Amino acid sequence: MDFRTTVERAQRLKQLHAEYTPLVLPTVWDVWSARTAADAGFPALTIGSHPLADSRGAEDHEGQTFEEVLAAVRPIIAAVDVPVSVDLEAGYGQQPADLIAGLTEVGGVGLNIEDTVHSDGGRVRSTQEHAAYIAGLRAAADNAGVPVWVNGRTDLFLHAEDAADVLDEAIERLRALEQAGADSLYPVGIQDNDDLLTAVIGAVAIPVNSTAHPVKHDLERFRRLGVGRITYGPLLQFAMTDTMKDMLVPWAP
Repeated sequence: MDFRTTVERAQRLKQLHAEYTPLVLPTVWDVWSARTAADAGFPALTIGSHPLADSRGAEDHEGQTFEEVLAAVRPIIAAVDVPVSVDLEAGYGQQPADLIAGLTEVGGVGLNIEDTVHSDGGRVRSTQEHAAYIAGLRAAADNAGVPVWVNGRTDLFLHAEDAADVLDEAIERLRALEQAGADSLYPVGIQDNDDLLTAVIGAVAIPVNSTAHPVKHDLERFRRLGVGRITYGPLLQFAMTDTMKDMLVPWAP
């Protein structure tokens, strides 16, 4: 994809986050799912690491190399005329500048970056380390001249035995990511907890991303809570898997 188109799509993605509350980004994994979501009227998409890995027979949690991920997402991004963000897990061991360069070269204009470093035993980055990585991404995107949308993710709630116990720590981390240049924040694992979502949303000044199930969750509830952005993670693919099985079972021998 040419540089001008990439910049235009990045600018459009930023504009969409201002126009919609929340902005729903269907999580896709191949050309077919991307075209289907775009044809349904969604103005932007995201490619999820888990469904992408499943579609390729690979493991999630950085079971593919960065080069393999780029090769896989390139035709997906090229197949649609809308901005596409890519879940890049913890960065595949790449320096921020290399991550931005690879992403924008294939036409990606947004990214998720999480604090669980699967390539390093699943350790969780410290607040300072994760914020520094986000700051490096912001600087690299600015230097490249592409306003890449950075969705700063934390897994603190996901790893906790009781998510409420880490609320203060998570808010401190999310605020640090905001100050480091993240455009939105993604506290994974609290999509069913109104109190925690409300507390996080009230503690920061940029959009908060929530995971959602396309069948089991209610868009109006997320809108009422003030969620700024919704992605499905692997849940759209899971829902389609369940539906496909239901359709096929009567035909099975």
